[in-house]
Amino acid sequence: MPSPKKFKRVLLKLSGESLCGESSHGIRPEALSSIVSEVKLAVDSGVQMGIVVGGGNIWRGEQDRGEAIGRVTADYMGMLATIINALALQDALEKLGVPTR
Repeated sequence: MPSPKKFKRVLLKLSGESLCGESSHGIRPEALSSIVSEVKLAVDSGVQMGIVVGGGNIWRGEQDRGEAIGRVTADYMGMLATIINALALQDALEKLGVPTR
């Protein structure tokens, strides 16, 4: 069995949809809790983690298809959705004692 410290650093890419659980949008506490628990296990084993999270659980530009919202504005909205998800992850990780900075 490989050592749990096989990798010193890991980049984890989470889709925004992973935060909404069984729902079609939003952030579900159960899904968030499950994800941060797994991240904590990795960090506690000595792995340094970088996390990239999407925003598709909050906003998807192709839903509008440019009909009501311009492409640039839709991209800005997607970036804000990503920030919202990142803040949710940060807060949940810090509540578990995982340093996020």
